[in-house]
Amino acid sequence: MIKISIAVIIFLIIAFIFFMPSKNLKEYEHLRDPKISTHPGQKMLVVESVGDPNVAGKDAFGLLFKTFYGLKKSNKEMKISAPRARWPKPPDTPKNEWIGIYGLPVPETVMGLPEIKGKKPGLEAKIEFWEYGVVAEILHTGPYSEETSSIEKLYKFIADNGHKIAGPHEEEYLKGPGMFFKGNPKKYKTIIRYQVEKI
Repeated sequence: MIKISIAVIIFLIIAFIFFMPSKNLKEYEHLRDPKISTHPGQKMLVVESVGDPNVAGKDAFGLLFKTFYGLKKSNKEMKISAPRARWPKPPDTPKNEWIGIYGLPVPETVMGLPEIKGKKPGLEAKIEFWEYGVVAEILHTGPYSEETSSIEKLYKFIADNGHKIAGPHEEEYLKGPGMFFKGNPKKYKTIIRYQVEKI
């Protein structure tokens, strides 16, 4: 019975994040055109995995949300935010060699992590601090496979504004597939983000 309720809660959390109503997404519409802004650093709950994100990402996100739920039991004030992922390897890396660093923001007060049973071998959750500072961002609407045009637009914007990329490719998943159903890829919303610095 306990296993079923935890699974249901995890499913509801993931469904809420990935299928939140459109009205909650309006605050990101200004990023349809690329922007440069300053972001504070963020404490993150992180799970790193290697391999095709279509396969490895499911296990990583599963552990990420299970761990977040375990933390929330003793930190009732924690609020769930859209998950993020950093991709440190170049995009032409074979997919089976991709490194995905999947993360969820957590409050500064989080110090330790709960023990999670039944996790896949080789996957561990940990706490990291993600630096930001000056960032360039764009909102991509549509399937992940069609991000190239948004990324190229962001690259051009960065160069045209006298900046260069100074950190890994990062994505923030405002709306996307759930754990058990795909949704409509044309309606996925992803913020694509790079740390940047002046040339």
